[in-house]
Amino acid sequence: MMLAAARRPTRRIDVGRVPIGGGAPISVQSMTITKTADVEGTLAQVYALAGAGADIVRCTCNDQAAAEGLARIVPRSPVPIVADVHNDWRMGIAALEAGVQCLRLNPGNIRRPDRIKLIASEARDRKVPIRIGVNAGSLDKDLYDKYGGATPEALVESARIELGLFEEVGFDEVKISVKASSVPLMVAAYRLMADTVDHPLHLGVTEAGPPPAGLIKGTAGIATLLAEGIGDTIRYSLTADPVEEAKAGRQLLEAMNLRDRKGVDLIACPSCGRAEIDVIQVAKDAMAAFESENLPVQVAVMGCVVNGPGEAREADIGIAAGRKRGHLFVKGKVVRVVPEDEMVEALLTEARLLVEQGVEARLAAADEGAAEEAEKDRAELLDLQGDDANASEVAVELIRKSLDGR
Repeated sequence: MMLAAARRPTRRIDVGRVPIGGGAPISVQSMTITKTADVEGTLAQVYALAGAGADIVRCTCNDQAAAEGLARIVPRSPVPIVADVHNDWRMGIAALEAGVQCLRLNPGNIRRPDRIKLIASEARDRKVPIRIGVNAGSLDKDLYDKYGGATPEALVESARIELGLFEEVGFDEVKISVKASSVPLMVAAYRLMADTVDHPLHLGVTEAGPPPAGLIKGTAGIATLLAEGIGDTIRYSLTADPVEEAKAGRQLLEAMNLRDRKGVDLIACPSCGRAEIDVIQVAKDAMAAFESENLPVQVAVMGCVVNGPGEAREADIGIAAGRKRGHLFVKGKVVRVVPEDEMVEALLTEARLLVEQGVEARLAAADEGAAEEAEKDRAELLDLQGDDANASEVAVELIRKSLDGR
């Protein structure tokens, strides 16, 4: 199994009870899209994000009503809250008074050094970290002109200037992002940032747009860096319900073995002429059935019994269709044969039992004769459809004979 590169060492900060950097698990973030002054609406979204896998949630703090809303939200939130401070430096102080666990400052917005240092001093005294959130779209004009555009060097210098102001007041509880909507620019900027400082890095492709294109862009940038060992916390920026951001972040980390599995990992064959069922629809039905279960299992939905259980033998549990029946298997071994219209229900029931009892117990509880029934179905389908695998071996033997004679 291929693993991501060893993570680059960074110093650690704590956003509330969530550690970031220093070898801590990579965390998932998202942001509410409600008006922060709407306390109940914002809290409902925070809880939905936490349920979808977000470890940290950011809320806007753009005016007094938002700051007052934060004061009521923070004590009731299930996860740490980050306040996004925009152009008004006073909102940074107000958010700290509200009790937030982190601030996000964009160097392109609050530009007066005295005000930036004042916020940093207040955060230092409260032991509240700050994210320096550089954005290619709001880069300081002087840096833009100096580098002839939003280049990786310009983004990194913007962060370093802000970092220097923090250092003047003895504040170093910092994480940094250097985001861009261009994936190559974002990747290059983070690589340079990782080579420049040892502060934890917050990864993201900003303004990625709606799914599926936004998911592809976000994954292209974030996963590339994670595979190189760069990154300590991540956020997808999608034009969609933010719950989709949290889900995507969690699923990405699980897929890369960077976080323990929390929910189902559903794999399915792409379907072909051999498929005995509508694989796409059954996979959708299975995903819907498992979505609210939070079962930490890998589930396979395969279109035929000829190759299905063998190809998906590494899955914890799966189902393969054949002759109006489904072959339910655990770690590639058939344990039950069920009617086609009961496949998804049987799969969910067996998955629950698998989590509760373990693999060996479920293999021991296999229905008597299930393996033999499954093999009979498989043999009959082979007679009807042929065996691609066996045909391949015949072709290989013909190639060998042909080459031996030359």
